[in-house]
Amino acid sequence: MPPTFRRIATLVALTFGLLLPAAAALAHEERPVTLPDGSGTVPALRSAEPDLLVCKADKSDFERRIAAFPADLKQRNLDLFAKCQATGSRHLQEAVDKVDKPGMTIAILPGLYQEEPSQPQPTGDCAKLPARWSSWGYQILTFEQQQACPHNQNLVAVLGKKDLQIEGTGAAPLDVVIDAQYRKLNAVRADRTDGIYFRNFTAQRTTFNGLYVLESDGFVIDRVLGRWTDEYGFLTFASDHGLYTDCEAYGNGDGGLYPGSASNLNDGKGHDVPRYAIEIKGCRSHDNALGYSGTAGDSMWVHDNEFYDNMVGATMDSLWPSHPGLPQNHAKFENNKIYNNNRDYYTFTRDGTCKKPPAERGYEKGVVCPQVGIPPGTGLLVAGGNYNIFRNNNVTGHKRAGFQLFGVPAFIRGESALAKQADTSNFNRYEGNRFDGNGINVWWDGQGTGNCWQGDAGASTPRVLPACAARAPELSGGSSRWLAEPVKIAKLYLCADFSATPQGLPAGCDWFGAAGFGKVETQLALGGSLVLALIALLLWRRLRGGWLLALGTVDGLIGLVLDVWGAAADSTLIAGIALVFIGAWLLCVGAVARGARPVFGWFTVLLGFLALADAFDRLVHLIPLIPVGPGWIRGLLTGIWVLWAVVVLAPRRRLEPA
Repeated sequence: MPPTFRRIATLVALTFGLLLPAAAALAHEERPVTLPDGSGTVPALRSAEPDLLVCKADKSDFERRIAAFPADLKQRNLDLFAKCQATGSRHLQEAVDKVDKPGMTIAILPGLYQEEPSQPQPTGDCAKLPARWSSWGYQILTFEQQQACPHNQNLVAVLGKKDLQIEGTGAAPLDVVIDAQYRKLNAVRADRTDGIYFRNFTAQRTTFNGLYVLESDGFVIDRVLGRWTDEYGFLTFASDHGLYTDCEAYGNGDGGLYPGSASNLNDGKGHDVPRYAIEIKGCRSHDNALGYSGTAGDSMWVHDNEFYDNMVGATMDSLWPSHPGLPQNHAKFENNKIYNNNRDYYTFTRDGTCKKPPAERGYEKGVVCPQVGIPPGTGLLVAGGNYNIFRNNNVTGHKRAGFQLFGVPAFIRGESALAKQADTSNFNRYEGNRFDGNGINVWWDGQGTGNCWQGDAGASTPRVLPACAARAPELSGGSSRWLAEPVKIAKLYLCADFSATPQGLPAGCDWFGAAGFGKVETQLALGGSLVLALIALLLWRRLRGGWLLALGTVDGLIGLVLDVWGAAADSTLIAGIALVFIGAWLLCVGAVARGARPVFGWFTVLLGFLALADAFDRLVHLIPLIPVGPGWIRGLLTGIWVLWAVVVLAPRRRLEPA
């Protein structure tokens, strides 16, 4: 691409970045972190007897909880309970504080753990820590401040412990419940805890995360349930050698699973990589805003999971500043079931439910308060990711789209260098996925280099997608576009203006309920079509081109009507056919105008061919070797043409003799 054009394209991207509203700059905020050096390993489950026991004192309640257990498991719990009454702890935090060496195991017996000693609000020095307040209303504490005041934000704080295993002894995760009652940000926080292993319990009812793992090299989340939080069921951040397995998440206002800013160990590599930082398998994430959320979700291997009945099944993105590892890269999703992600929890935003205190919202009855602006009815969305692989997934039953892919200017993540502004949405591969019952299977904004799809992708926008080359992946992707389609950019800009209040749902965005003529795409098409229709009729009268111009004018009016219809119906086919009619009209106008106005006539002919090229680009094949789609060139030249047409239509004054 010529350097001059590259500068222009990046300036346009930067302009859109400057325009994006402040709401797009808010997300999970954390202290400055250091990614692990990669020397750790994924910890293994230990089966030896536990070193420390945690149980409650109420024997009748305990016996009720284990009554239906299999005989062997029931007897084991009875034996552990007897031992725990003599030597164990009544609160998990008490047991954590007793850990004095690596390799210890804590067993939590069935019961409800509300950790009463951890509940009180901070006092003394802990009530006046010198730390910045985040946009979400909590202080961003250093590790040392967390150590000094572990319960300012955490019900249970596991800080600096190595190779610790915390395991529930029940038959299922719901037998051991760690309940923050919406009094703390996190039910369990594991900070700088290399080799931590969590198994078989529930973490619930927090104002941020159920289970939070931070700056840890080696962790496992095994058969754990995270539910009913303002934000994330599970958040792992700045970590490596991680495993989520057989977990479940529901009722969370952002992502059920959020492996954010994982170790960026594959940056700069192609699709074949030596290893992944975090593996997620066998998990079920449902009835959340997002089943999976991956800001800077780098080097992820996500396979054999189920994401269903969320607003969006899974996302990965490069949207939020101050996240290590941006832009997002190298996630591999394969053999997942991603289905029926059509929930619209914005109803609870509109009706004021989400303005209530968290404890009064009704999370336990199915309320979810979305903290992000997303397009409900989408299977998997990538907002500014590179070198991701989506292979052999079942993606079914989505009202909007199976897959969505769009670019994100680097300015959004806080990088202003012009050369970086279009560095996302490149070399993503979609292969062997199975589709059924989606509104469309693929929605792509058209930006990026080397993106490719399987040949049987089905209904999509654009209508024809670049195909993946099986034998030569480096040759995949038939276009290299620095800018997305202009109308899609306008839509994404509008929809980004989200905040979690009734007034913060952007009007005109179909993500939040706009339809038909209420959508920004339809309004733009209608406004442009009315102007062009008026010019078409006036030119027909002024140029008097006979049957050719009359036929062309009819073509033009048909095309303009179809353009509005296509925008209202989200139909790439109708919009493409509209361009064919509009192109025919412009060619007729140009042919007639060349006699009296040769320059205007030839310019109009050029515009007609551009309209046909735009239709070809949308309906037949993406035109290679051009850095922007023909829609950009056509749109810019149409603005010039409209002004020129006004001059042509203006009455000429005759000079009166002196």
